[in-house]
Amino acid sequence: MDHFLKQCEAAIGEENVLTQVQDQAPFLQDRRGRSQGSALAVLRPHCTEQVAQLVRLCLQYRVAITPQGGNTGLVLGSIPNCEKNVGSADSAVPAVVTSHAVILSLKRLNQIRAIDVHNHSITVEAGCLLQQVQQAALEADTFFPLSLASEGSCTLGGNLSTNAGGTAVLRYGNARELCLGLEVVTPQGDIWNGLRGLRKDNTGYDLKNLMIGAEGTLGIITAAVLKLFPKVHSQACAWVVLDDVASALQLFSLARENYFSSLSAFEIMNALSVDLVHRHFPQYQRVFKEGAPYFALLEFSSHEAASQAQLQCDKLIHSAYELGIIRDAVIASSNGQAQQFWAIREAISEAQAKAGGNIKHDIGLPISQIPDFVACAEKALALEFPNCRLVNFGHMGDGNLHFNVSAPLGQDATAFFLHQSRINQIVHDITHSYGGTFSAEHGIGCLKKEELRRYKSATEIQMMRSIKRALDPHNMMNPGKIFTED
Repeated sequence: MDHFLKQCEAAIGEENVLTQVQDQAPFLQDRRGRSQGSALAVLRPHCTEQVAQLVRLCLQYRVAITPQGGNTGLVLGSIPNCEKNVGSADSAVPAVVTSHAVILSLKRLNQIRAIDVHNHSITVEAGCLLQQVQQAALEADTFFPLSLASEGSCTLGGNLSTNAGGTAVLRYGNARELCLGLEVVTPQGDIWNGLRGLRKDNTGYDLKNLMIGAEGTLGIITAAVLKLFPKVHSQACAWVVLDDVASALQLFSLARENYFSSLSAFEIMNALSVDLVHRHFPQYQRVFKEGAPYFALLEFSSHEAASQAQLQCDKLIHSAYELGIIRDAVIASSNGQAQQFWAIREAISEAQAKAGGNIKHDIGLPISQIPDFVACAEKALALEFPNCRLVNFGHMGDGNLHFNVSAPLGQDATAFFLHQSRINQIVHDITHSYGGTFSAEHGIGCLKKEELRRYKSATEIQMMRSIKRALDPHNMMNPGKIFTED
């Protein structure tokens, strides 16, 4: 492989071909500390043409490629060799020697190429941080709505390759719905320029949406045209106390029926979720001194009058209280208080990690089925794992729950994690029975390949494998991700 590495150095510079362990370390460590990958090198191109050149070299030497953005993924999708995997016995996914794998980091492709205010679009490179794109939109007096807790470190290429969701899906849609066009380097090292800022383009197969959500297994996204929206002129937030999930559904239905045009987020958190935050982040003051079974965080936003969002938030809370749907509520009186509400919500994942972690689930359900699912899953888990604790929170407005299971108080978490496969099966089987999905926004990566095979039909999987085989016949692009090794 020395000759291969020398050619990479000639293409992008010796300083951008990282082969030393200490230099590779930040690129190979899973964000949650569960797995350490390995790579022949980390390659850091600075433009699309260099990406294409590197892909052609990798194809020539049969070196597998794992594209990587901010490495903030949650399913081990951006790290090579995170599990023992030397190819597939299935002819649909030919074998490669994955010990000869490189990480192709897109971080240096970080330019805002263009903003077209009249077309309401922005063209950005894949290595741009999400926060960078949000800021560029604001400076152009517009708004880019994708919002994630990791927006200061995740990149747009990663967001698109996993079809990221976040907190604003209810109003604006996920990453796929926010994208108008793509630039992609194919597994053959060709450049597909699909950077079209069109909202209507009915000219054959939808290659753009095929690449979005593919987790780098079909090609490498190097740039994108994204939708922009009018700048938000007013926002209002409310922290609401609820008796149960059924009440949350009633509140959401009331808000959607009457204020659909301005409701931009509807988050739900159970008591344990919020308690963990206050236990491990005491700087965040409790909104209510007394606990409650569930809380909801609602956000209204308006592109129109400055007072519109506040007025609609006030009306909803008043109506919900009069109807007996909610126990109590606090409407943020300032931007600072609204930010405090969101800080509590966004700290839940980190609080879980500080508490010793738990068995995580990223499920999606028809919104109408969420209360019945929660009741059924809680009962099934309590029957088989008495006193297990549930950290249930997420984006109820789009049906996405992070339904996580913690060990009973006093029980060793490591020993409890030995039951992970069984707990996953209980939660995912019940999710499936209610018409849901085991992965709402995190993707498949390495971690959820068995679930894909368990819950997707044989026909669906065969269609997916056919696409993979057609576009990437040598299985060079992120091998070992999405598909199980049969």
